[in-house]
Formats: sequence, C-alpha cells, structure tokens
Amino acid sequence: MANVKQKLIFGNKDVSTVNNSDGTFRSLEKVGRPNRQKEKVNGLKDGTQDLRKSFNDSLEGDIRDFLINEAELHTYDDLTKVNPVTPSTVLKCLQARYSAKVFYTHAGCTLVALNPFQPIPHLYSLDVMREYHSAPQPQEFKPHIFIVAEEAYRNVQGQVEPMNQSLVVSGESGAGKTWTSRCLMKYYATVATSSQKYQDTVEKIERRVLDSNPVMEAFGNASTLRNSNSSRFGKYIQLQLNGSQLLVGASVQTYLLEKTRVAFQAPNERNFHIFYQMMKGATEKQRLEWMLPLEQDFAWLPHAKKTLEEDCLQETVEAMINLGIDEGKRAQIFRILAGLLQLGNVEFSPASEEAQQCDLNGHSKGFLQKTADLLQVPLDELQSCLTVRTLRAGKQNVLKPCSQSECAVRRDCLAKVIYAQLFDWLVTFINNSMCSDSSMWCNFIGLLDVYGFECFLLNNLEQLCINYANEKLQQHFVAHYLKAQQEEYVTEGLQWSFIRYQDNQGCLDLIEGSPASIFSLLNEECRLNRASDAKQFRVRLQKELSDNANISWDKFSKEPHFTVAHYAGKVSYRIEGMMEKNKDPVPPELISLLQKSQDSLLHSLFADSDRESEGSRGHSKVVTVVSKFKNSLESLMKILHSTTPHYTRCIKPNPDCRPLTFKKEEVIAQLEACGIVETINISAAGFPIRIPYGSFLQRYGLIANTRLTAQISQLNSPEMSDQAVLGSAVEDVLNAVLKRRVPNSTLSPDDNNNMVHCGKTKVFLTHSLLEMLEEHRNRVRSQKAFCIQCCWRRYLNRQRNLKTQAATRLQAGVRSWLVRREVRKWHKAASVIQTKWRRWRAWMDALAEAELDDAEDFMEKEASSVLPKLDPLLKERGSVQLSNIQEPVMVRGWPIGLAMASAPSITVSLTAKGFQKVMSMITCLKIPFRHGEYKVNTNQFDQGVASIRAQPRGSIKMHLQRSPLLYADMHPVHKTDVVTGFNQILLERT
Repeated sequence: MANVKQKLIFGNKDVSTVNNSDGTFRSLEKVGRPNRQKEKVNGLKDGTQDLRKSFNDSLEGDIRDFLINEAELHTYDDLTKVNPVTPSTVLKCLQARYSAKVFYTHAGCTLVALNPFQPIPHLYSLDVMREYHSAPQPQEFKPHIFIVAEEAYRNVQGQVEPMNQSLVVSGESGAGKTWTSRCLMKYYATVATSSQKYQDTVEKIERRVLDSNPVMEAFGNASTLRNSNSSRFGKYIQLQLNGSQLLVGASVQTYLLEKTRVAFQAPNERNFHIFYQMMKGATEKQRLEWMLPLEQDFAWLPHAKKTLEEDCLQETVEAMINLGIDEGKRAQIFRILAGLLQLGNVEFSPASEEAQQCDLNGHSKGFLQKTADLLQVPLDELQSCLTVRTLRAGKQNVLKPCSQSECAVRRDCLAKVIYAQLFDWLVTFINNSMCSDSSMWCNFIGLLDVYGFECFLLNNLEQLCINYANEKLQQHFVAHYLKAQQEEYVTEGLQWSFIRYQDNQGCLDLIEGSPASIFSLLNEECRLNRASDAKQFRVRLQKELSDNANISWDKFSKEPHFTVAHYAGKVSYRIEGMMEKNKDPVPPELISLLQKSQDSLLHSLFADSDRESEGSRGHSKVVTVVSKFKNSLESLMKILHSTTPHYTRCIKPNPDCRPLTFKKEEVIAQLEACGIVETINISAAGFPIRIPYGSFLQRYGLIANTRLTAQISQLNSPEMSDQAVLGSAVEDVLNAVLKRRVPNSTLSPDDNNNMVHCGKTKVFLTHSLLEMLEEHRNRVRSQKAFCIQCCWRRYLNRQRNLKTQAATRLQAGVRSWLVRREVRKWHKAASVIQTKWRRWRAWMDALAEAELDDAEDFMEKEASSVLPKLDPLLKERGSVQLSNIQEPVMVRGWPIGLAMASAPSITVSLTAKGFQKVMSMITCLKIPFRHGEYKVNTNQFDQGVASIRAQPRGSIKMHLQRSPLLYADMHPVHKTDVVTGFNQILLERT
C-alpha cells in the first residue's frame, strides 16, 4: 500500500502523501500537530527536495513495476488492492477489466460500473439474482450491482444499527444510471416477494413496481447527444418493506421534468419517447382517432425515422394496463399527446397592422382545428388565447394583440404546461396504484436516479439545475464519506493523516449560497417588474460574485454568459432566456381555456389551478422554477442524510456510446471528477466500519462472555455511561478474536494494528476484521447453542426416565392388582366347580347306593328264603363254583367278565367305584358276543351306565345316567365283533 511505502521512506515522520491529478504526490502534515516552520536553512531545504525527488522516483518505479504484469490487472476486483493508488494504475486496471468484459469493480465504499453499451442478459438473470441473495457472504462473489442491492436489503433490518437505506446511482449522461436503477428494481421485486403468503397481493405490487419504469421512461426520457435513453427528470423511488422484509408497496418522487423539450429540441436530439412510440406503434384505427396520418411530419418530432429500442408502444400500453389505467383514460392521454403534436405545427405570421392579431400560416388553420378537436376546446377561444393577451389595468381587463414571437411563446407555454400536468398526473396515479398504507410498512430502500452531469454547446437554466443537483449529490458523498469519516477519525482519537480531496462546497455556495448567489440573484431579477436584460444580469453577477473563484467570464464572447467550475468540469451557461424560463409564466387565459375543455382528464388537470393563477398575479408571490427545484432537492437531501447511503458510480467508457470501446481520456476525466482515487485512498487507509461501543457489545459481547451485554438494554445503568468500562469490554472481545488469528496480536498502543482501532465512543473496523468477528460470533453461538441443546436434551432424558420409572411402577401395580383380581376369580370359580362337582358325585353315589341297596335287600330276601347261606369269605373272594350253584346269588367284587359269562344263571349288581374297579371294567369290555344273547351299545357323550342289574328269570333293569368313566372310549378298536365302550349296555333275554 502507499501508506506502507510512505512509512518505509519517511520513517516515523509526521508526513503523509496524497496524489494529484497528474500522478504526483504532495506531503501533508498530520492533524493535531503544529505546523513545522518553513525551511529557512538552505541545507534543510535541499535535503527535503532530495528526499521528495527520491520518493517520486521510487513511486514511478513502483508504478512501472505494477503496470508491467498487465495479464493480471483484470483480477483486481477491488481497487483498494492496487499498489500504488494513482489515476494511472486505477485507469489501467479498469481498462484491463473492461477488455475482459468485467464491468463492475469495487472502489472501497463505492461500486464502479462501466457501461458496455450492449445487452448482456446472463449478467442479470434470475439465477444470478438468487445466487447473490442466498449467499452467506455476497462480498466474496465477483463485484456486481446485486452485491450493493443485497447489502442494502440485509441492512434494512440489520442487527447492529437498523435503518433505512438509499442507493445513490450517479454518473454522466449515458453512463448507465437508468439501466442500473432498472436492475435494482428488478432485483428487489424478485427477492423481496418470495413469500407464499398473500401471493396475489405480492405479485400485484411487484408487477406495478416494475411497470412503473416503462411508463415513466416513455414520458420522461429522451434521446440526447450523449445518451439514447437519457432521463430528463430525476426520480427517487422508495420500495416499502414490512417487518418480514417483503415488498408491500412503492412510491415515486420526481424532480424537475425538462418540459421545455416538448416544444424545443436541440440539434440531433429528439423529443420524449412517447411521441415516437405513438407514431411508429399506432394501428390504423388509432391513427384515425388521434389524427396522425402516417405521411405527416411534425415540427416537434425531429428524427422521426430514427428507430431506437425504446420506440415500443405495446410495452408502454401493457405497463399502463398493469398499473390500472383503463382504456378510456389511455385514449384520453393519447388524444392529448396527439393534440400537442398538432399544436407544434401551428405557425404564425405577423399581422398587417399593429393593432391586428397575428394570422396563421398555410396549413396552420387545419392543425389548429385538429388541436382544438383533440383537446376538446373551442377553436375560436384557442386561437384568441394564442394571439391575444389580457392586461389588467386597475379593475379592467385590456386585450392586446401579441406579436409573432409572443404567439409562439404562448403556444409553447400551452404545450409545456399540459405535458407537465399530464406527467404529474401519471406519477400521482402510479403512486396511488402501488403505494401502501403507512401502517403496513416500517422500512424502505430508496433508489435515486437523476440526470447526469451535462455540458452542451448551449447550456441554459435546465443544465444549470441538472448540474446543481449533481453538485449536491457529490457534496453529499464528500460530506458523508470523505469529510465526515476523516473528521470522525480525529474526533475519536485516531492517529490519522488527512487525505486531500476535492471539496465542492465553494461551487455550491456560488449557486445556492446566501446572501448572494446565482439562484438568489436570478430569483430577484425575476421578481422585478421589468423586462429581462441579459447583459444587465451579467454585470450584476460580475459585481456580486467576483470574489468566488468558481465563476468566470469570457471577455471576448459577444453573448452574455457565465462559466461555473463544477466538480466534473467547467460549463458555460447562456444568460439569454434564463429569466423567462425561471419565471415560467402561464397566462391565466390559457388556464381558463383548458378548464373549459370537454375532455374530463384535461379538465381535471387544471381544475385546481384558480388559486395558483391568482397567487401568481402578485410579483412578490411568484414561485420560480429555481425555488421549487431547490426546495424539492433539499427535501431529497434530508431523506438521504437520514438513511445509510450506498454509492454506485457509473462510468461512460466513450462519448460515442460504442460497444466495448474504452477511451482513456473520457474515463480519466470522470474518475478525477467524482473523486474515485481519493475514495480509494481513504478506503484503503481507513476503517469503513464504525460501530458504537454499546451496539458492538450488544452483538459481539458474547464472544468474551462479558456481563455488560445483559446491561446494554438498561438505559439507566451506570456502567453504560462509562465509556472506559465499555472500551475495556470491547478490547476484551477484540483480543479474543485477534488471538485466535494471531496468538501474539493485541490491541496495545505499541502494536500498530491496521485492522481495528478503538476510539473514544466507537470501534473502527475493516471489512476483513468484521468478517472475522461474524465468523467468531457464529462459532460461539454454535457452541453455546450446542451446550444449550445438550443441557436441554439431558433434562429431557432425565424427565423421560423419571416418567418411564413412574409409568413402570404404575403399570406393575395395576398388573399385580389385575392378576390378584383374576386369581381371586379363578379361586372362586374353582371353588364353585369343586363344590358342584362334589355335590354331583355325592348325588350320583347316593343314587347308585340306593339302587344297589334295593337290589341287595330283594336278593337277600330271596336267598334267605330259598338258598342256603354262603360263606361270607367265599363271597368276598369270589372263589365260588358257579356251576354248582343252582340259585341266583349276588356276587360282589367279581370280575365283570365272569359275572357276564355266568348270566343268565346269576344276577349281577355292579357299581364302578375306584380306580381298580374302573380298570377292571375296561379290561372286561373285550367280551365276544355269545350267540346274540345280549348286546352292548356305547354312547360316551350322551349317556352312560351307572349300574347293571341282571336277573336270570326276569326282565333286565337299566339305569342310564351320565357315566363317570373318563376313559370309556379312549382306545377304540375297529373290529366289529368286540365291545368298544361301556357307556350304554343293553342286555336282552334270548
């Protein structure tokens, strides 16, 4: 850097260097140090000259070394990286980048845009917009107008100092300001309407914001010597954003429409675009309606055969439709414009007598008739207003015929006032169609697109006002960045060497100062009730403003003029006609005529003009063009001063608007005029980021875990009023960041840190350190967020475990209770079953015993009466010779097979009881049939045999009950001659 080389050459001397326009350097002494005495000793003077000479030689060597490697010059995307910074090196870098088709370059706080003079669609596509909008750090991308747009968009609700933003696009006429503003509006209409909520309203606003451009350009732009689409008015567009940064509306403020262009066009220049669009884009039906034959020529439509890209009527009509201008209003607008074209062809011839009105030349009567028909005003009154003026003598009105020149002036005045009122109506309509209520938006981004600096062969009041506006913008840039920043460095205690820059305050004092200035003298001249005299006004300017070095006169010029040394160069202004343009008088009879128009739109334009015309009759109440423009410009500057500005300098590479042509002389003049080199020097040596201690700690205090962060919001906190405490906390934060980058780096006075400086109330940062702070802040926030997440997850896990344990215990208790209840039910059911079963068994046993008891009693009686008694032991054991017994006997405990084999000679009474009895009965079931004497039927599931009584000489008694035998049919045999069950036995006598 130049400052580094300066320290190497001068050591610790309090000298800094700045570059002149010729590339040489001047030495400046630091602020706050007493000026050293001038060299009084020849030896000291010679030594200083030798030192300066050696420094210039070394600088020239550095420039040569820098310019040798031209192949890498196009890689310098920021001119602050150029070393050394001189007009030559900056110009060479811009030329190399322009040759490589790179049209945007950073210059510190300013973006330099070179006009390619040819369409480059891929540079402004929707994909490129989304890429810059979604980038975490757009500054890391290649320089682009979208970087400036995105930075302003993110700063609207910035976390450090949120405030409204302004994008100031400046440059000469033809440098590309209008195109740049159009790209900015397209960008915001794309990125600020990405929400799906209220999509219809968002799309409507977006469409109207974009469609306002074609309409205003058609009615306010024209082709000039320096630009085919030059804005002949200034506009400041406010894009209104809500709390979610969504575009909810917009408004337009306009400044100083060049309405004189309607009636007068300089050589090789054209009228406003809308007239050419009507002539080239109208249909046959529209031509008949507007009375515009294809072969007709119009005096106010020069170069009609020249075709430009802007001559597209369909695009303008579609934009008007989208803005809500209905078909009836559009027809009225185009009829009024066609009437103005017809009015321009009206010519006057001098009257034969002085007391007579001027006559109309040739076809002028036909043109005047068409004008009256299109404007829907009476023809006689129209002609009378153009040729006769009304003078007020006391309480009476006196009619006086106008001269030929006065008739032409009144004709031009009528056209200008109609066009100006129509343009204002359009702006008002556009604002009403897209401006939202103040309660719906909280911030705005302003786009300022004004006419560029102009210098023609003939310059009059319009050029003076235009160049005055550019002077104000340049002064805003100087005051906001160059001057204010350096003064703030000194106020905050920085060891700063002032860099000299071109301050245009003297030129502004010349134009608008008090008590004597060009504007004040011009207004005073217009308020005097006397005829304007250009020579007399020049004499007065010389007398009052001769002390100002920014004004001069050419003594050899025959025409009265004065020359102003603007920041962009000297411009000579013609005095003739300047007073008339400043007065801008509108004859009251013209206003009265337009108020009688049958056209509703034209009538509404002048319905409220009565009071204005009455006020204009008093000379003391005359509001001049200069006064209105100055007041509107002052309101604009107040808005700019209340916002954060972002500067874009548009550079015109060549005066002929040829594609990809770079003229060094043209570019170097613009670089010197707008102070690009000084801006680069200050940006490279200074600190572009300035943040108050409180705001800094509020955002970055968490890096050092300072407790002051929590107290920032407490306005009455005593610590907040102690800047030393805040400064100490700020240093702790910065040391934490710097030590991570360089372990031994500190903010001590001995360490000349060129990245940060702590002032008295603010901390000054470079962009690189700001990125480091943001990166470190994001890292700390991620760590703290991770810790919070860990603690929260641990807490949730503990709560989940406690809930799980409690639920387990509840579930275990409920399950045990349910099991106990079920077991109790089972025990109760089992007890009931057992009780019923035992009762049933007892009942069955009782029935069987009762039957057996009856049989025993019967048989015992018979046996006792007939047969002899047997030995009880023999009966019990069953060892009885049955064949020897003649009488039936009762046998207990015999095998059932033996009992059955002995039938029917014996009577058997058997009850199956006990395990052995059951097994004995099952074993005996395999008894073959004996000659069909008895039959055995089994039915285990339906019925069973409780007991069997067989009598030798009588019928067989059977008692069929459900069998208690559980194993009666477990082993069935498939043979047909065996007994398979014992559930039912039927014994029949044979």
